[in-house]
Amino acid sequence: MNFFDRLQAETEQHRATLLSTPIIMDAMSGDITLEQYIAFLGQAYHHVKHTVPLLMACGGRLPESHEWLRVAVGEYIEEETGHQEWILNDIAACGADKEMVRAERPDPSTELMVSYAYDTITRMNPVSFFGMVHVLEGTSVTTATGAGEKIQQVLGLPNQAFSYLFSHGSLDIEHIKFFEDLMNKIESSEDQDAIIYASKMFYRLYTDIFHSLPSRRMQHAA
Repeated sequence: MNFFDRLQAETEQHRATLLSTPIIMDAMSGDITLEQYIAFLGQAYHHVKHTVPLLMACGGRLPESHEWLRVAVGEYIEEETGHQEWILNDIAACGADKEMVRAERPDPSTELMVSYAYDTITRMNPVSFFGMVHVLEGTSVTTATGAGEKIQQVLGLPNQAFSYLFSHGSLDIEHIKFFEDLMNKIESSEDQDAIIYASKMFYRLYTDIFHSLPSRRMQHAA
């Protein structure tokens, strides 16, 4: 079994737990409000704005033996630069105040995920950051397009409100293939174990972010 397939297999249950969170189920069923969508975008902004700084931190701590991986980090930096501004523009297209979102503090769950990302790079193994990449990119490709289409249909929002979801959805398959090929080049068992451990942690932390968002299912139960 190649490493990417092992990574997928060993995190399958964590992925299923994330996808069963109430707000994701709301979105996929079309039972969602504008408030929920804006809340999701707000927390997305507060972790996506750290993507490039985290990539820089990861690249800076990789040893010389991992120069090939540092080159890939450079490609990621070029690709990911400015995506947080796309999210703010989506928020504005929803009729909300994007500058208010920019200035506000993130939810504690988002703060914790970002903090763990910096911590695992500096305290543990810098390749652990690819566990976060695996979780965020994999979840986006799995759900972003379908959820975005449902949300747009229900709320009647313009395409300009979905630049983040649609750009990270099923059309982003090439990006995932790049990640898969990259993971399959990692031969060190220590590095592989570090990425799997981090992936499981990031699935738990990312799930907590979705649990922090308002859910219509929870409202209906109440």
